[in-house]
Amino acid sequence: MSETYDLIIRGGEVVNHAGRGLSDVGVRGGKIVAIGDLSPASAGEVFDAKGLAVLPGVIDTQVHFREPGLEWKEDLESGSRAAVLGGVVAVFEMPNTEPTTTDPDSLADKLARARHRMHCDHAFYVGGTHENAVFLGELERLPGCCGIKVFMGASTGSLLVQDDAGIEQVLRHVNRRAAFHSEDEYRLAERRPLARTGDWTSHEEVRDAASALESTHRLVRIAKALGKRIHVLHVTTKEEMVFLAANKDVASVEVTPQHLTLTAPEAYERLKGYAQMNPPIRNKHHQDGLWDALAAGVADVLGSDHAPHTKEEKARPYPASPSGMPGVQTLVPVMLTHVANGRLSLERFVDLTSHGANRLFGMADKGRLAVGNDADFTIVDLKAKRVIKHEDMASRVGWTPFDGFEATGWPMATIIRGRVVMRDDEVIAPSLGEPVRFSETLGG
Repeated sequence: MSETYDLIIRGGEVVNHAGRGLSDVGVRGGKIVAIGDLSPASAGEVFDAKGLAVLPGVIDTQVHFREPGLEWKEDLESGSRAAVLGGVVAVFEMPNTEPTTTDPDSLADKLARARHRMHCDHAFYVGGTHENAVFLGELERLPGCCGIKVFMGASTGSLLVQDDAGIEQVLRHVNRRAAFHSEDEYRLAERRPLARTGDWTSHEEVRDAASALESTHRLVRIAKALGKRIHVLHVTTKEEMVFLAANKDVASVEVTPQHLTLTAPEAYERLKGYAQMNPPIRNKHHQDGLWDALAAGVADVLGSDHAPHTKEEKARPYPASPSGMPGVQTLVPVMLTHVANGRLSLERFVDLTSHGANRLFGMADKGRLAVGNDADFTIVDLKAKRVIKHEDMASRVGWTPFDGFEATGWPMATIIRGRVVMRDDEVIAPSLGEPVRFSETLGG
């Protein structure tokens, strides 16, 4: 008698810990239960993946979905819709909402808002502050929390811990890996007068490379002294990458598609406010340094830093325009284009978008296409050629810095815990997202 599955993904090129090769994948009860030749088996649903690549589900470990308090820019429904349309199965959402996510009630509120509204699985960061530092060890263990996030330099929102004593207090009380926006607020404050009204090319001068490097030096020094794990978000400078390569015992590293793809000053001249984010898009010297670090294995994960603002907000003359850009829907096609162009192997893409998140954050059952794990898949056509357009973006703001970008490689389906949520650019099983579980907090 042949095996029976809930779902069989047939005939695709599976890319996972074992390498690449044609294989079937069998799913039962939302879990991967078989990988191999399942031709004798039957299933309630069969997904024909012939000619497609079957990847572990892409996890975006840095998004800002703006709810509560800023829903005119984005909310949990629209942001997660963009995510699954982009092939993303799970997101880690940031705490700089209004109110900020800094206590048990605000975290519980986000989880309640996500229930039966978010299309992808999800976890939420708790913001570290001077006021809640002593409670962070308890907060980071709450269900649905992916960790603690700290802003060392002011960005969108009110969260800020700029001093060494504050960072030390935060790290003393956390046990999981804490994530940091690493820019030196003292230097940023000194350099704000360098902003030239209406000239976005000055953004890179205001928030210069030294602002990031000095902050990261301070952060690593404190983490080493306390023996704590840190995660440095959206690294943008060559010099930081060289420094972080020598400090991988405590520091993990995130890069973004924007910093790997857009360069100054061209991006600012062409996109104006749409190119403004923190830390800034930098010049080719720094971008080359990011690619070198990617090739050397220094970078651990890709995050989109999806941080939408409205077209009207972005049209304000610099520096009145806010920093941040959408990106969760475009992460996969932009980075697959780099794969197609030979700058990145498909295996390295998989490591950066699923295996890395699994390793760094201790995801209990996600991030690997392996028997026993959640049946999460991002199924892509590596040869599909599409043009990214503003009008195809599901984000509430309706724009992308990659408008007109000719992509090679496209997400054809997003499967989450064995359910086909997106297929052929359409969300077909909405609102099925559940909180992500983490090995370090299974006991609550």
